[in-house]
Amino acid sequence: MRILSLFTFISSLALFVNAQRFVRFISTDNREYYGDAILPGGTTDAAKSTHAHVIKGDILGDFEITDEVKKIKKLLSPLPSERVRTVRCVGLNYVAHINETDSKIPKWPILFYKSFTALNTPSDPIPVTEGYQTQGDFISKMDYETELVIVIKKKAFNISDDEALDHVLGYTVGNDVSHRGWQIERGGIPQPQYSMGKGADGWAPWGSAIVSTNIIPDPQKLNIWTKVNGVMMQNETTANMIFGVKHLVSFFSMGTTLMPGDVIFTGTPSGVILGKANPVWLTDGDVVEVGLENVGTCTNTMRHT
Repeated sequence: MRILSLFTFISSLALFVNAQRFVRFISTDNREYYGDAILPGGTTDAAKSTHAHVIKGDILGDFEITDEVKKIKKLLSPLPSERVRTVRCVGLNYVAHINETDSKIPKWPILFYKSFTALNTPSDPIPVTEGYQTQGDFISKMDYETELVIVIKKKAFNISDDEALDHVLGYTVGNDVSHRGWQIERGGIPQPQYSMGKGADGWAPWGSAIVSTNIIPDPQKLNIWTKVNGVMMQNETTANMIFGVKHLVSFFSMGTTLMPGDVIFTGTPSGVILGKANPVWLTDGDVVEVGLENVGTCTNTMRHT
C-alpha cells in the first residue's frame, strides 16, 4: 500500500510540474482563472475543453499547477490585453501566399504591429464598424488570415536563432483579420497601409490555449487551416514558412527588447480571399474558424456594428 501510495504521489507530482495547455477562463462560479486545460478524449483542440486544473501564480513567471479542477464556462484570450505589451505581425511568410497575391519574396521578415486592443477572445464576434463597411463605391473587403502565434515568456534582446526557443512560452493560433480595401486600395502606392487595414479593435482573435514548448518542441511541423461557414479555405503546414519561429524571434530581438507576454503573428499561408479569382468577401454573420494542429481553434462571427 505504501509503495502504491508513493507511486500515486509521484505520478501526480509529475502531472503538475509543467503546464501543457495554458487557458484563461470564466468558471461556473463566475470567477476568472488561469488553468491547464483538460482535453476530452480524441481531440487536441483546447476549445473543446470543459474543465481545467487551476494554476496559481504567473504563467509568465512562477506558477503552480494545482489538483483543483474548475469547470469552464467561457474561454477568454490566453492573456488579458493589458499584459501583452506588443503585438508583432509578419507579412508575406509563405511562398504560395506570396504568389497568390502577386508579391515578391522578401529578403527579411516584413514586420508590422497591431494595437493590443485588436486582441479578441477565441469565440467573441469580430466587430466591423461603419468605417469598414460599404461607403458609396468603396466595397468592404474583409478577409481572414490564419497564423501560428508565438508567445514570449522572458526578455529577449539581440539573441541568436539557437537561443530563441528558450524565450518562448508556447504557441497558439490567431486570425489576422484584414480589410483589403483599407490595406491596399486606400493605402499608399506601392506600399500597403497595414495599420488601417488590420489594426481595428477585435481584429486579432487568438487562443484558445497557449500550448507549451514541452508539447510542441518543433513548431515547424503543424497543420494550419481556416474554415468559413464550415468550408475549408486554407489548409497548409508551418513547414512552408519562409522565416521560421527561431529566426523570427531572433530577428525581432535585434536592437529591440521582446518582453514577457509579447506575441508574434507569424504570417498566413495561401488560400486568402484576396488571392482568389472571384473573391467573395466576408460579411455580417459569416463564421470564421482558424485552427492549428495540437493547439486548437478560434471560431468567431463577423458582426457589423
